Amino acid sequence: MQYWPRKRAKRAYPRIRNYPKQDEPKVIGFAGYKVGMTHAVIVDNKKSSMTKGEEIVLPVSIIECPPLKAISIKLYKKSGKGLKAEGEIFSPEDKALARRLRLPKKDAKAKIDNIKPEEYDDIRLQVCTQPGLTSLGKKKPEVFEIAIGGNDTKAKLEYAKQSLGKEIKVGDALKSGQQVDIHAVTKGKGFQGPVKRFGVTLRSHKSEKGVRGPGNVGPWTGNRSWTVAHAGQMGYHSRMQRNGWIVKISENAEGINPKGGVLRYGLVKNPYMLIRGSVGGASKRLVRITPASRPDRTIPEEGPAVSSTDTSSRQ
Repeated sequence: MQYWPRKRAKRAYPRIRNYPKQDEPKVIGFAGYKVGMTHAVIVDNKKSSMTKGEEIVLPVSIIECPPLKAISIKLYKKSGKGLKAEGEIFSPEDKALARRLRLPKKDAKAKIDNIKPEEYDDIRLQVCTQPGLTSLGKKKPEVFEIAIGGNDTKAKLEYAKQSLGKEIKVGDALKSGQQVDIHAVTKGKGFQGPVKRFGVTLRSHKSEKGVRGPGNVGPWTGNRSWTVAHAGQMGYHSRMQRNGWIVKISENAEGINPKGGVLRYGLVKNPYMLIRGSVGGASKRLVRITPASRPDRTIPEEGPAVSSTDTSSRQ
């Protein structure tokens, strides 16, 4: 019952409702496209590990991170129902962005100078991806909001002014060795029964009404069957993974590309990051990454030395 209702996500990339606090005025997190998985040979730098100082093989996920483009500044005030948007100032029009949004025709430079930061409770950036820089074969960008760190709205506004209309790189937001929370929309499995969807045990071969279903759906009167495992949508849900470890951030795409490109993705052309273990979602899907809100103290704060990564062809 932790996730209810289990229905399809509204869009293919997630929305982040809560951001961790950050003193430095910069964007809190980044986004990139899931490429796939490989394995890396690293020197273990975990203090309590039995293999400390030795080379070990680590499964890693590859996330391609083309620069994000800041397209607008969003101004918020507190209300009885949380933060409420009071205004938005766009940067000059972008042809690729026009595929996604209906942009205003007036120039916004005069409006930016009239903003008084003390009148607002929060200031955020709206950014868009640049899929045209990748091998995905699409041009329509994803548009989403991202919070800015800092202790006051004045510092946030200064950063937003400097960033508006410019590119934000992955190195400006994250670093190697950092722990992150990974937000993604999982792989869709379609309409599935309760055995696959919830792990319900198969009933005895002598059961009267089928085997692959729940034994009891509740009383006839005051029916509470919505708490019982039923068939329905499985997968394509917005989920978060805590405390992923960034093994490496690099701008040298040649060091990760296998001969012929990554299977079901193509060639990596932009800066990329390696995250330990698996990441939710299908390949080519946008993944959003924020600094860990509850970091694990046993994970080192510095990235390990990466000896090599597997670039053998999968074609």
